[in-house]
Amino acid sequence: MFSGIIESTAKVVNIVKDQENVHFTFSCPFTNELKIDQSISHNGVCLTVVSLDLAQGTYVVTAMKETLDRSNLSYLKIGDEVNVERSMLLNGRLDGHIVQGHVDQTAECVDVKDAHGSYYFTFKYQIDKTLAKRGYITVDKGSVTVNGVSLTVCNPTDNTFQVAIIPYTFENTNFHNIKVGTIVNIEFDILGKYLARLIQY
Repeated sequence: MFSGIIESTAKVVNIVKDQENVHFTFSCPFTNELKIDQSISHNGVCLTVVSLDLAQGTYVVTAMKETLDRSNLSYLKIGDEVNVERSMLLNGRLDGHIVQGHVDQTAECVDVKDAHGSYYFTFKYQIDKTLAKRGYITVDKGSVTVNGVSLTVCNPTDNTFQVAIIPYTFENTNFHNIKVGTIVNIEFDILGKYLARLIQY
């Protein structure tokens, strides 16, 4: 479980395809604090550390086909940045919202506006009416996770939503690389999914 408060970005240093799996090697500032079997969110995708090279300051995670099909990890290239967050401590503050690290689908950035120092990003996603009834939607002032970042929804429509990004978030996450046409990972709020499910009974 995560909070959506990004600790740092990690850089892709190697990509190895192994049948339908892909092994990604990353470097990040806290590599020397990691251990095998630890869970880390990468652009909102929970992946397990499978090997470490502390001398090189790198670690390896493996993504299977289901993860690659559902997320933007399949678009990664060597040199790309991903947002990373280690799992939440039970005695810590929940500064964002409850994030599972289970990406629901991808969305496309369709607009970026300068808000006199901050930015408004608009994302469009494919709507499925059946899933929408089960809480796979955004609501005004609700929570959504974009590339692992916990954000508040503005101006949602049936298949789009907007988020406001302050300078700190823009500079310290990979939002500074997002432009029109960029594909991002989104995770809808788990509380909304539970409420939608309960209403059906």
